[in-house]
Amino acid sequence: MKTYKPTTKSRRQMTNVNYRGVLTTSTPLKSLTYGFRRAVGRNSQGRVTTMHKGGGHKRLYRLVDFLYDKKEIPAKIRSVEYDPNRSAFIGLAVYKDGEKRYVVLPKSVKPGNSFVVSPNAPLTTGNRLPLKNIPVGTFVYNIEIKPMGGAKIGRSAGIFAQVVANADGYTNLKMPSTEIRKINENCWACVGTVSNEEHHLENYGKAGRSRWKGIKPTVRGTAMNPVDHPYGGGEGRQGRGTKRPKTRWGKVTGGKKSRRPKKYSNVFIVSRRKTGKNK
Repeated sequence: MKTYKPTTKSRRQMTNVNYRGVLTTSTPLKSLTYGFRRAVGRNSQGRVTTMHKGGGHKRLYRLVDFLYDKKEIPAKIRSVEYDPNRSAFIGLAVYKDGEKRYVVLPKSVKPGNSFVVSPNAPLTTGNRLPLKNIPVGTFVYNIEIKPMGGAKIGRSAGIFAQVVANADGYTNLKMPSTEIRKINENCWACVGTVSNEEHHLENYGKAGRSRWKGIKPTVRGTAMNPVDHPYGGGEGRQGRGTKRPKTRWGKVTGGKKSRRPKKYSNVFIVSRRKTGKNK
């Protein structure tokens, strides 16, 4: 991690990933980028459904390949690049037939390294295989939920899932959340751990840096008026005053199970994720 001299109060705590020692280029490939407008917490009707999102620096979208539909064709990593739309590093993969695609890079991969998408690929970092061909104990990322549906799980910086068992047409994976889940053995996954594992150690240091990222301030419920929040009002600092923690709209939070009892994917969960002190 990169630290700074404490020239100001905010600079004292600020830390950052040392990009200079990792990234090899600062300009993305133009043919694999396009402009877009972020949803900033709003749904298709324009209503805010996720609070505290908006603003931030304008971003250029990099078209990242999560489908990996070019099989049996070796590809070589040409560059390691920063992507403002995700926490992991991306790399420009040049396939042997000349096609170029962006992919999420695993840990310790450098320009010049190669990978292949094949059922018979060796178990080396970056290669992509069906889950049924990956032995127990292997770390994987970019995992499909449905065969040929594209990578959906394990795409964030420093994340990995571990193969726990292979039986009865399913592979048991231990997720980053500690949940153990069954996934069809014909789904594909990449071998390794996602790059930029120091991302979670970053300290923004000042409020302005959060605004650059598109994160808006969060107001405490106790600082509001009674009309605005169940915790609002009172002279000076008050206790919560309610038996269970609530949101602004009175919905119980903090320990309450939010998963639907009849959700279709319940049958695939072998062990629920551990929360609170149990974690």
